[in-house]
Amino acid sequence: MEKLFKLKENGASIRTELVAGLTTFMTMAYIIALNPNLLTNFDVGSALWNGVFLATCIASAIAMFCMAFLANKPFALAPGMGLNSFFAVVVANIAGLTGMTYVASFQAALVIILIEGVVFIILSILNIREKIVEAIPLGVRLGIAPAIGIMLMNIGLGSNAGVYSETGGPFFVMRDFFGALTPSVAQSTMGSGYSAMVLQVVTMFIGLFVIVLLAKKGIKAAVLLGMLAASVIYWAGSFIFLKVNPFETLATASFLPPFKDMAETTLFKFNFQGFADIGWFTVITLVITFCMIDMFDTIGTLVGTASRAGMVDKKGNMPNMKEALLSDAIGTVAGACTGTSTVTTFVESASGVEAGGRTGLTALTTGVLFLACIFIAPIAAIIPAAATSSALIYVGVLMLMSLKNVKFDDMDQMVPIALMLIGMPVSGSIGHAIGLGLISYTVIKVFSGKFKEVSVLTYIISALFLVKFFLIV
Repeated sequence: MEKLFKLKENGASIRTELVAGLTTFMTMAYIIALNPNLLTNFDVGSALWNGVFLATCIASAIAMFCMAFLANKPFALAPGMGLNSFFAVVVANIAGLTGMTYVASFQAALVIILIEGVVFIILSILNIREKIVEAIPLGVRLGIAPAIGIMLMNIGLGSNAGVYSETGGPFFVMRDFFGALTPSVAQSTMGSGYSAMVLQVVTMFIGLFVIVLLAKKGIKAAVLLGMLAASVIYWAGSFIFLKVNPFETLATASFLPPFKDMAETTLFKFNFQGFADIGWFTVITLVITFCMIDMFDTIGTLVGTASRAGMVDKKGNMPNMKEALLSDAIGTVAGACTGTSTVTTFVESASGVEAGGRTGLTALTTGVLFLACIFIAPIAAIIPAAATSSALIYVGVLMLMSLKNVKFDDMDQMVPIALMLIGMPVSGSIGHAIGLGLISYTVIKVFSGKFKEVSVLTYIISALFLVKFFLIV
């Protein structure tokens, strides 16, 4: 282990790395079921759903193994949120445009993901993606970590703890619980979902404060222990107050992997004829869109999380960035071959880093757990959303500390950072927020007569984002 991951050099231990990997897994395990839901329009149990489920586990594990052994970094990868929703929209549009079935359209769209992954492998080998990272101005880089922090808090306090009832949904904590004028208003709005919301809120904040108190005592497993405490509280509350057995699904769950369905629907099932029927202009537009969103989502996550963990040099560059980006690209190709949308570095990796993860052993642990979910997915599914919310809120608060390095009296820094701080949680896209920051930085420099301080690559990237925002629909 020492020779493979250089644990002592990185100030890590096997125990800490294993705990960090488990912590990361628990905060992102939701993607295992959510991704096939989104990509198949919640057609749970269908052959396509089963294929995407296995693809999610396998492609994520392959990407994390590459991250572990090529880059020796603690970052976890899986099909990216936002990108999977966009992929589902593309599949539906292809079906409407060509008249193909949803499965055939899905297989045609996988060709787009394959091309994206191949392009990224080439760009990573040629160090072009690394040069793009280096072209991001320091002021914009300083805003990435705190912006990700606010987005994590938004996920934890918002969508990650949503509940449903007969009156609609999802209902979110900050909008429908804390946002309501009085408890009676909240109760009338949420209907029968009110009790579940109260349990979510109590669970979330108890878990959060357990994490904080343990962290203050210097316990490295604070995040994981806080999540476990929150889970126990939620399960007990479900029994006592909601009269629901949270383990009921385990009794009828199947633990046999549906490899046959995967072989029939997604495994190397590229529909090249359907891909050609889409039209070349549309294909090029889609490939560029997927590339830009994925590239800057990944760059933002790597830079922001590495900065928080102290894994960057004085210039803000992360060692082995090329290998980390290559792992991301290989994951995307693996995703296309097995049957899922773009695989990217997950922002939830920050929870494992905060638990002490510093080497590839963290990523390897998370990857092994993803593979294990092929057989134990029903067990992973009983982890309550409120428990993961506790971890995400805590990590989000910690990532705000990066603001201490910002020169608040320098408008060249503050305007891009302020726009990123609001743009990331609102758009839900790290890449879009970075694009907004780069554009504002470039405009300010140009019109204040400091255009020579902007690199040529920054001009190009800013122009591409302008095209993306205003011309590509």
